[in-house]
Amino acid sequence: MIVIGRVLYRHWAVFRKVWWTNMMFNFVEPFLYLSALGYGLGAFVRPMGGVSYVDYIAPGIVASSAMFAATFESTYGSFIRLHYQKTFHAMLAGPVTVRDIIVGEVLYAILKSMLFGIVILLVTVLFGNVHSWWALLIPPFLALPGALFALLALCYTGLIKSIDHFNYYITLFITPIHLFSGAFFPVEAMPAWVNALIWLNPLYHSVQISRALSLETLHPGLWLHVVLMLAAIAILLPLPVRLFKKRLIT
Repeated sequence: MIVIGRVLYRHWAVFRKVWWTNMMFNFVEPFLYLSALGYGLGAFVRPMGGVSYVDYIAPGIVASSAMFAATFESTYGSFIRLHYQKTFHAMLAGPVTVRDIIVGEVLYAILKSMLFGIVILLVTVLFGNVHSWWALLIPPFLALPGALFALLALCYTGLIKSIDHFNYYITLFITPIHLFSGAFFPVEAMPAWVNALIWLNPLYHSVQISRALSLETLHPGLWLHVVLMLAAIAILLPLPVRLFKKRLIT
């Protein structure tokens, strides 16, 4: 754990030097979504689930910002450290294993997903879109989707040879996940077969829990979303370790 902590500290030390650039990118885009869709389009959309449209999408935007933070850090950020900066190679010259590096990458992605989730959550609070003290549990909860999206991204990063290949991952995987997550409209409106597929969408589970905490619509079924995310994390964790061993050791 001490070694993993040093890997995490190294990433955090770098982040402190570029935090403004990172924060602005991850703040402005969700803020635009909230403003344009919530207050622009929302003026023409009837209430959903008994709340205004902007209140409906606000928790989804918080969950989405956490997803994007973990995804971009574990794709472009990890690839640059692997391929261009050779940071991982330098780490392996010391008492660090590939597993230590991967766990450190995941923890750093979790940290960023929670941080950016908090920033957007604060914006929604200031806009009056949060209606429950249960929303205080959203930041620690975001550790789960942060870990899950970091592992998914690291698996892809461990497979590709060119940074241009991330265009496929973002466009063909992350964008559909974002649009069909229930963040912007109830997925119940989709055909039955689409509803079944949406349960494979990790962001869907994050949105459902974030919305329930924000609007205080808690129910026992939410635990199923938590269990599914934990199971996915347990299944995915060994995969990036194996993939990065092939890239770093062989």
